[in-house]
Amino acid sequence: MAASPSTARAINDRFALRLLQDEGPLTATQLKTLTGLSRPTVADLVERLQGSGLVHVVGEAGAERRGPNAKLYGIVADRAHLAALDVRTRSVSVTVADLLGTTLAEASVPVGDDSGTEPAVEKAVALLERTVREAGADRLHSVAVGAPGLIDPATGELRDSSGLPAWHRRLVGVLQERLPAHVLVENETNLAAVAELREGAARDREDFVLLWLGQGVGAAVVLDGRLRRGASGGAGEIGFLPVPGTSGLPSATGCDGGFHELACAAAVGTLAAAHGLDPADALEAGHGPFLDALARRLAVGAAAVVSVLDPGCVVLAGETGHAGGTELAARVEAELSSLSPLRAEVRPTALGDAAVLRGALLRARDAAQDELFP
Repeated sequence: MAASPSTARAINDRFALRLLQDEGPLTATQLKTLTGLSRPTVADLVERLQGSGLVHVVGEAGAERRGPNAKLYGIVADRAHLAALDVRTRSVSVTVADLLGTTLAEASVPVGDDSGTEPAVEKAVALLERTVREAGADRLHSVAVGAPGLIDPATGELRDSSGLPAWHRRLVGVLQERLPAHVLVENETNLAAVAELREGAARDREDFVLLWLGQGVGAAVVLDGRLRRGASGGAGEIGFLPVPGTSGLPSATGCDGGFHELACAAAVGTLAAAHGLDPADALEAGHGPFLDALARRLAVGAAAVVSVLDPGCVVLAGETGHAGGTELAARVEAELSSLSPLRAEVRPTALGDAAVLRGALLRARDAAQDELFP
């Protein structure tokens, strides 16, 4: 069945807006070429988008720089403002951006274990409010929060976990109460994977697994270009993965004995010390024997994931993946090839510490566009 005229217009408008966002600014002629639409159809959609306040003329192109065909059209960047939060166990970082994703202001603040739930929440909210003011963002539309822990797929809320500070869950509720904006929350590892897929190490892949190697250990699964969360939102909880070389088996209430015991930041530090190295700079220094031992540990967990999912690509992220870089990734790939018959390229993160914030910003931008774009 052919699409109705109104549906066809909506599809064309959204396609043009995506092109203007990703490739813009563009002339009407360039839009005609990229969309394959007729000149009158492009003229109509440009007029509609200008009338809706989403598109405006930002300049002219061409040698002569005059005439209607020389007009450059671009997204009205301040049509909506976005905010992203990276909520860690002991800190919060904030970025405020426009609808094109251009950063307008950013800041971070430490949050100590002794802060208490309400003071910690107030500290985080105050940071966001202050950063929004500094950015001059008077049209805050969407806020995306990246946090450790599981997201309930039924409610979209951060699930309670005894291993995480209580202020994490409280923060999202307070933001929803106090901000005139849509507030979304997503697992930090999933957001890092979204950022690597769209702007980082996995831009050329539709299937990959991101291993988050930091204070905690987790994974994000992307198949057919889509993030997979699982039936309970727990896809990728590989810290609980039973593996050889640990003190025992993990349990439903703790990941001691699981892959976490081999690959978390504390375990990496202990391994570095056993090699006579300062844990703070062991990865940056590129010490061969230590990197070989660490790669063997990481390959054990990666092999289990690869054997089940066959993603073809593994991205090492988090502080360990970032610091280890290409040298660690190459060693993990070599070890992995000896453990599994399924080939998987291993790559280091391309976005480093910024991956979670960037993923959160992309999530906020998608939410705003879904509502604002026809």
